[in-house]
Amino acid sequence: MMRKTINILQATLLFGLMLMSIACSKEDSPTPEFEEENLAHLSVEFDNIVGERTLVLNNTASPYRNAAEEPFTISMLQYFISNIKVTTAQGNVYTVNQDSSYFLIKGNDKATRFAKVRVPEGDYTNLSFIVGVDSLRSTMPVDKRTGVLDPAAGGGMEDAGMYWGWNSGYIFFKMEGKSDVVSNDANGDPTGNKQFKYHIGFFGGYSAPTINNIKVINVDLRTGGIAKVRKDRQSNIHLFVDVMKVFNGKNSFKIQENPNVMFSDFSSKIAANLLDLFRHDHTEN
Repeated sequence: MMRKTINILQATLLFGLMLMSIACSKEDSPTPEFEEENLAHLSVEFDNIVGERTLVLNNTASPYRNAAEEPFTISMLQYFISNIKVTTAQGNVYTVNQDSSYFLIKGNDKATRFAKVRVPEGDYTNLSFIVGVDSLRSTMPVDKRTGVLDPAAGGGMEDAGMYWGWNSGYIFFKMEGKSDVVSNDANGDPTGNKQFKYHIGFFGGYSAPTINNIKVINVDLRTGGIAKVRKDRQSNIHLFVDVMKVFNGKNSFKIQENPNVMFSDFSSKIAANLLDLFRHDHTEN
């Protein structure tokens, strides 16, 4: 009886060691397609437009008009793109290495319009990404937030960068400009410059709940051509980013009534409009 018990214990121990060995093998030896040398180049191009017109900053000679027929110009446009994923028709999802998946698109710098990543070879029918910075990265130590996420590199000030120092949080989407409809008082722009500002942020809160304005964008690539990613060439997914939708999206509003939105609950309405900004134009393979 004692010998039988020992044999059972030995078998159980051996089985446990086999499971541990398999687990370690999977962790230490990633699937070949996830290894760096087996990845190919893919770029996503963010082409900023306003309605049917190309974005031109400070275009006072020919201002834009929203659905309420309010004239306006744009002096600044910046937004974060992060957490890029691609999916095949078979449902296989590849998530870009997060450390290489944060981009700051700037309206005054066309060089920033490309988000360049590396993914396995394949035919991808869907693209997804976050407008903003995810809560996990937002709460990491500063040494884990480098490049465009470096608060100091971003300006570190509300009026210059993409980070609220007082709130320890990123501004996901920033658009500023001028409109004749902005009043010269505390409800508009007391300086008399008729400026409007939309600084949209908040990731849900770290130590206490806050508004969560993180938005996930899903783009069906089949209408404008799927991304056929191969190692011998670079595919480029061309997206139009229509910032007119900030005003004319599902939560349509007037500049005159909401010229400055940063920390209020109304920021969630504008954040919801960001879902409509991105439209697939075509893919270059």
